[in-house]
Amino acid sequence: MESRDTSDGAQPTPVPPPQIKWAGLSVCVQGLVGIGFAVVLAVRAANASMGLGNTLGEAAYFLLLGGALTAVGACLIVGKRWARTPAIVAQLLLLPVVYSLLGPSKQLAWGIVTGALVISTLLLLISERSRAWSVALHDQHRLPGSSGG
Repeated sequence: MESRDTSDGAQPTPVPPPQIKWAGLSVCVQGLVGIGFAVVLAVRAANASMGLGNTLGEAAYFLLLGGALTAVGACLIVGKRWARTPAIVAQLLLLPVVYSLLGPSKQLAWGIVTGALVISTLLLLISERSRAWSVALHDQHRLPGSSGG
């Protein structure tokens, strides 16, 4: 596995594999879609039948989630290991959205596109190289001769 050289004498940090960078890009896109949806909700809040406060609250919620997802994706792209877990959880939470688009909503085209994006991102995040990269720091600190269990 490749490593980044550190000048301060610390352990070199492994470079994230391409799978992680592609998954990070996908997660960023998902976050940006959430932010875009929040903006659309906020713009249309004046005409909302639910009331201005409720619609703006929903927009703020999507803005928060979209911003967090965009940040997680950006951290994956630059190689922050902690971002892999929230990205996996986000993909798992998006699976019911895919089901809803395919089934009850009968929006087959959107369901297929969303499903392909979510499932491919999840597979990139749980690939063997991605897993090995994410546990590399833990393995570096393991004592020589320890069983690891």
